[in-house]
Amino acid sequence: MIIASSRCTKPGLQISSQVLLYMNKAKIAGIAYNVPDRVVTNHDLEDMMDTTDEWIQTRSGIKERRWVEDGMPNSDMALPACKEAIENAGIKPDDLDAIIVGTVSSDYNFPGMAPIIQQKLGVTTNISAFDISAACSAFIYLLEIGSQFIQTGKYKNILLVGSDVMSCLLDKTPAGRATGVLFGDGAGAVVLQPTDDESCILSTHTYANGKGVEMLHAKAPGSMFYPNRIDAEVIAQGHHLPVQNGREVFKNAVVRMPEAINFALEHNNLSLEDVSLVIAHQANYRILQTSAKRMGMSMDKMYVNIHKYGNTTAATIPIAMCEALEEGKFTKGDIIILTAFGAGYTWASAAIRW
Repeated sequence: MIIASSRCTKPGLQISSQVLLYMNKAKIAGIAYNVPDRVVTNHDLEDMMDTTDEWIQTRSGIKERRWVEDGMPNSDMALPACKEAIENAGIKPDDLDAIIVGTVSSDYNFPGMAPIIQQKLGVTTNISAFDISAACSAFIYLLEIGSQFIQTGKYKNILLVGSDVMSCLLDKTPAGRATGVLFGDGAGAVVLQPTDDESCILSTHTYANGKGVEMLHAKAPGSMFYPNRIDAEVIAQGHHLPVQNGREVFKNAVVRMPEAINFALEHNNLSLEDVSLVIAHQANYRILQTSAKRMGMSMDKMYVNIHKYGNTTAATIPIAMCEALEEGKFTKGDIIILTAFGAGYTWASAAIRW
C-alpha cells in the first residue's frame, strides 16, 4: 500500500490531497505466438523484386519470412495466439477484463482490431477493447499500458496482442525492394495478471520523438488527403506504401535502443551481468549487432530470430520471447530486458523478472 500526496497549483487555485493507492505487481501469466504456414524465402523474392539472397542476407540477416494467404485478415492470424495465451494463463475468454491490440495493419480502417478479437474469442461481457499504434515499439507500449491497469487494481486479466500483416502493405515490385524484403507477418499475445511472487514486470519505459515521422511512415489512407483519404492519385504516388529512410532509422535505432536498455538497468539497480537475455525488436541483424557492440555485450546475450521471420513489427518481441523460452534461454527467476525502436520515432524498454 502506498499513500501518495499530490498538490495541483494554478493561478487562484490550490488543491492538496492524499490518494490511497493499492499497488499490485503485474506478471505475464500466459504467452503464445502464431505465424502463417506460408514460408517466403529470399529466393522467392529474387524475380519478384529483382534482388538476390546474398543482397538481402548481407543487409538484413533475413533468410525467409512468413506471409499470410490471400484473404486472411490480421485477426484470424492473431486468434490462435490469443487462445493459447488465455489457456496458458489458466483462464477463459470471459474472464478477460480488457483486450488491447498493437498493430499498424488492422482488419478495418476502423474500428480497431481489439473488438474484432473480442467477438472471435466469443467474449460475452462488455469489456474494454481498443488498439494502439506505436509500430515496432507497440508491444512494450502495450506492456506499459496493461501493467498500469494491473498495478492500480483496475483489471485482473488483460490480453495484450502485438500482430501485423505487413505483407499487405508492401510494394512487391523492384521499386519497393529496399523495404519489401524486410517484413513478414506474425502475431504474439500475452495475458497479464496480478502477482504476489517475484515474477513480475519490474519496469517499462516508453519514448517518442516526432521529428522522425518522415523517416518511416505510410501516409494513406489518412485525413491529410481530405476529402477522399485515398484515391487513384494517392495510390499512383505510392502514399499507401511504407516509406523508410534506412540510413536514418539505423543511426537512431542503434543509439536509442542501448539508451533504453541502460535506463531500464539503472532504474532497477541492475547490470548486464544480472540479465539472462536481451530480446530486442527484430528489424535488422546489423542493428542488433551494432547495439550489442555499443553496450559491450556479447551477441550470445542478444536473442536473434530475424533470419526466420523478418520484421513482423508489433509481433517480433513476443514471438522471440516464446521461442527463447522454448529453447531454455531463460527460466523462472531470470531477468530479461526487452527493447524496441520504430516509426514515430518511438522506442521503449522493459525489465522483467520471469
